Amino acid sequence: MVVADINDQAGNETVDAITKTGGSASFVHADVSKKADAEAAIAAAVQRYGRVDILCQNVGVFPRVFFDNMTEADWDRVMSINLKSAFFVLKACIPVMQKQKYGRIVLTTSVTGPRTAIPQLSHYGASKGGLNGLIKGIALEQAKHNITINGVEPGTVLTEGVIKEYGESYRNNPVDRIPLGRFGTPEDIAGPVLFLASDDAKYITGQTIIVDGGQTIVE
Repeated sequence: MVVADINDQAGNETVDAITKTGGSASFVHADVSKKADAEAAIAAAVQRYGRVDILCQNVGVFPRVFFDNMTEADWDRVMSINLKSAFFVLKACIPVMQKQKYGRIVLTTSVTGPRTAIPQLSHYGASKGGLNGLIKGIALEQAKHNITINGVEPGTVLTEGVIKEYGESYRNNPVDRIPLGRFGTPEDIAGPVLFLASDDAKYITGQTIIVDGGQTIVE
């Protein structure tokens, strides 16, 4: 496995966790909103393993700003990181998968945008809606190469990024509108990602799985 991240410490900690359980992993510093970095990350995987079987694109920022106050720079930053990065990584990865006639691609999207809306996050919602459209288009084009592409739409998940952006007090927000009665965890998202990346999901493509504790079904 190749772990690509803009955060060297977090990336190397992930590699250490994988190797401690007997896995094989290496770290590549990459800002995948930049074409050269995205290409370098895929090249590193090919150089080490000779192929790329699974791509998990898990990238996103969610700075809050009301649309009335949103600048072009605000919009471009979110689109570049959340949406354009997928374009760069997929452009680098898909030719490799086409040659080997096999690929499993999983993108992290969100319920925000495709299903719901949150004030001050219209740019974020637009970027995630764009990812869902990208998934469907690529699924149609790449099915003939035995490449599947799907997505996971998390609800409210207490990731490190959420806590950093909104503060530790965010943990204490009411969860009465989540039927399962709690916020999600990264582990709640990992299971569906693993499923979509596995051959158990080999007949699934162009789809997204909502993982939100039932939040979007509340009237």
